[in-house]
Amino acid sequence: MADRTPGRDRTDRADRGGHPPRRRSSTRPAERTRRAEPTRAAAYHLLRAVEEGAYANLELPKLLRRSHLAGRDAAFTTELAFGTLRHRAFYDAVIAVAADRPITAIDGRVLDVLRLGAHQLLAMRVPDHAAVDQTVGLARAVVSQGAGGFVNAVLRRISEGDRESWLVRVRPPGGVAALALEYSHPEWVVTALRGALVGHGPPPRRSTINSKRSCALTTTRPGSRSSRGPD
Repeated sequence: MADRTPGRDRTDRADRGGHPPRRRSSTRPAERTRRAEPTRAAAYHLLRAVEEGAYANLELPKLLRRSHLAGRDAAFTTELAFGTLRHRAFYDAVIAVAADRPITAIDGRVLDVLRLGAHQLLAMRVPDHAAVDQTVGLARAVVSQGAGGFVNAVLRRISEGDRESWLVRVRPPGGVAALALEYSHPEWVVTALRGALVGHGPPPRRSTINSKRSCALTTTRPGSRSSRGPD
């Protein structure tokens, strides 16, 4: 006689093949599968280390080894991390507008995630949807599930414009302050450069020197293959 016990959950019974019932996870599918993509996770950890006083050029090789990143993956992480650090002041101004709050009101971990997202959207050849989706995943993995929604909203606002349009919105009107923000240099550095380079060309052109990415020479041993970059 079949069990007709009131209130018994049918999911507790074995299926027709005799297999034990599958238990449903209380975690939503999107949360169960969310993992930080390794290249972006390594870049994030570098930014956090720099925030705590580490030197980026000394810390990066350790992170790459620890994360088993090489070839195109290592190159992507390097540009993402160093590029974000090079233009941090500009990205902070953009984030403050997009988030509608001062950056001092944003958790430091979330702020570093947003900086990485801003660099992908405004300075790298990463499709907007991929930059937003992967950075939201990073926020959920390294901060909290709740941080993902905030990061998603801010990055979508940032993606509505390109670098030039954001410069127009956040750059102070003319002078040293405008150059300092555009090239993410302290104002005293811009002032010193302007004074030293008088007669040698327009200051904006000269100020880009410290903002250019450095070139790296690599060699490949016979028989070795470089890894592919992230999608």
